[in-house]
Amino acid sequence: MPGKIDHIGLVAPRDKFDEVVAWYKKVLAPLKYDELRRYPGVVGLGADGIPDFWITARDGPLQSEIHLAFRAPDHATVDAFYNAAIEAGSTDNGKPGLRPQYHPNYYAAYVVDPLGNNFELVHHGNCSNNQ
Repeated sequence: MPGKIDHIGLVAPRDKFDEVVAWYKKVLAPLKYDELRRYPGVVGLGADGIPDFWITARDGPLQSEIHLAFRAPDHATVDAFYNAAIEAGSTDNGKPGLRPQYHPNYYAAYVVDPLGNNFELVHHGNCSNNQ
């Protein structure tokens, strides 16, 4: 089992729901993510047939900013994620590159999603601190 996170959920304002779902589908495509489940006001994205990233529509103002970090299998996937996110209209929050302040092989890119959240894709490389 590669990771310990079972699933992550985000809440989007109902009027931005379709935009947010489309954005995440595009930027997670380098990880082979796709829409796997859809219920009224809820979409489950994932790879290998298992939805582990859920987006739910809600009414009213929402005020929560979070940091999301997904693992990538290699640097090329981090680069592809960043390019897809910028093409999808994201704001750059850290171009792809090494972040040795975390550990010597920490290669990541950061963008801001349509809700204002910091979204990261990281490849840890060969590192004993692979968390």
